Amino acid sequence: MIRDEVVRGMGWQGWFAVGVIVAVLLLLASERLRAELAVLGGMVALLTAGVLSPEQALAGFSNPGMITVAAMYVVAAGLRETGAIDLASRGWLGNGGGIGRAQLKIMLPTAGLSAFINNTPVVATFLPVVSGWARRNGVSASRLLMPLSYAAIVGGMCTLVGTSTNLVVNGKWVAEGGRGLGFFELAWVGVPAAVLCILYMMTIGRRLLPERGSSEGLFDNPREYTVEMDVTGDGPLVGQTIGQAGLRHLGKVFLVEIVRDGSVLPAVSTEERLQAEDRLVFAGDVSSVLDLQRIKGLRPVREADAAIAQQFPERKLVEVVLSARCPLIGQTLRDSRFHTYYGASVVAMAREGKRLRGGLGEVRLRPADTLLLEARPAWVDRHRYSPDFLLISQHQEDPPRYERALSAWCVLAAIVASATTGMLDMLTAALLGAGAMIATGCVSVAGARKSVDLQVLLVIAGSFALGEALSATGASAVIASSALAMAGDRPWVLLALTYAITSLMTELITNNAAALLMFPIAVAAATGLGLALEPFVVTVMLAASASFASPLGYQTNLMVSGPGSYRFLDFTRVGLPLNVLIGVLTVTLVPRIWPF
Repeated sequence: MIRDEVVRGMGWQGWFAVGVIVAVLLLLASERLRAELAVLGGMVALLTAGVLSPEQALAGFSNPGMITVAAMYVVAAGLRETGAIDLASRGWLGNGGGIGRAQLKIMLPTAGLSAFINNTPVVATFLPVVSGWARRNGVSASRLLMPLSYAAIVGGMCTLVGTSTNLVVNGKWVAEGGRGLGFFELAWVGVPAAVLCILYMMTIGRRLLPERGSSEGLFDNPREYTVEMDVTGDGPLVGQTIGQAGLRHLGKVFLVEIVRDGSVLPAVSTEERLQAEDRLVFAGDVSSVLDLQRIKGLRPVREADAAIAQQFPERKLVEVVLSARCPLIGQTLRDSRFHTYYGASVVAMAREGKRLRGGLGEVRLRPADTLLLEARPAWVDRHRYSPDFLLISQHQEDPPRYERALSAWCVLAAIVASATTGMLDMLTAALLGAGAMIATGCVSVAGARKSVDLQVLLVIAGSFALGEALSATGASAVIASSALAMAGDRPWVLLALTYAITSLMTELITNNAAALLMFPIAVAAATGLGLALEPFVVTVMLAASASFASPLGYQTNLMVSGPGSYRFLDFTRVGLPLNVLIGVLTVTLVPRIWPF
């Protein structure tokens, strides 16, 4: 009866808010629209309909949690740019020792570092170190990279700054009058979860991990995936555009670049006119060289004279892993006009650890695809922090500023100490730390600006508005009443439902959006039973990070997917039992530490 009264009292605004949020969730799960566009579109719809006031809709942009996240991105960039993590990790692995010992040596420092800085740069730093160790010791990287990702995830559960989710949920709670969590308060559950994860991966998980070759080294020899042809001086192609010559749509190969008068023309336009003695570099199936030789006006290049084997200051070869946020996902290379959109040409592609052969122009891009790009040096700096690429490693890249590594570590230690002792609040400590990273030269102003993931921040700010709509219209009370009907008067069941729903949403959409949408529902449900809010707030935080069963559920899973040659079901097979174990641990420990 109470539930019926709540439903009747919700009004059209509540139903409109629920409809908008369902539409946003479907867009996020289908990946048909960029995450920030879907969330901000929902926010604008609620604002236009009058469900939210401008102040309510825009409150997320000034939330201390979101600003703290932005500052910690800069701190993480300082640690990465100085090679601070790299210095601490390279000597740690050593040589030999077996799989078990290597997994332990990988997971312990990864979990420890991820407790204090964003886990994405931690995994990005460890990834080449781990891959190199696996190659030297004749071990499949697939045995090591998934444990690396999982350790980064559980490490983020241990402190307030371990993940952006912890910060934004805590900021939301404080904004609504809650006391907020201490810096290390989550460690009561986070540390046992990390220990459980490591034990699982070294026992049951190790048996479930696939044994596959790594994609490391797939792109070592450019001659393996390129074909070069010269334009004859007396041939019919001279003076024609690329389109007129029929060189844009060739099926199994496509034109990557032109070498002309000692310089390289990358990302060749269809309107570029051919000149005598131009050297054309094609990428794709090298067996198509016979088809190219049939084109009048082209002649094959002797291997010793191949331009791809020469070094040009205008060219860099860059390996990138595509993020689920890339707007070109689902499109073919040809239709997406990748070279025009990003100013770089795709020379080769690998998927699940295997190089794709045949007509690359017809391949539809997927998250976790590894691409070898040919681009100018400035491209690397411009896209180093792009959310479209979760991992960027350039061949012959400049060394980090190791001389400032100690300064970077000192800045991080100062942030942790000041926030832990209560000398400074978390927001102030993070902002001062970000400023110190710039002032000490650990990261440049341009690097700091590029390191901030604007897409994540926009998703967070928009999700605040969606969550506020659930609370303001009473929709969260309706949803919570349904959960109460399932749980009855059993708070343990309600807590388990909170964890399960949040964890499931995290596998489908972004972890921040899942947490902020579940927050008002969990609070309403706890209030309905007259329970303390702390156990439900903490459970939402932890469940939103517990994304082990899908490569798309968490950024670090996506980062290791390509280099580790993993398939989608590999994560489900290894990660789903871990998800259940962490859930049982959370629901068991949380009420004992933060009583109902």
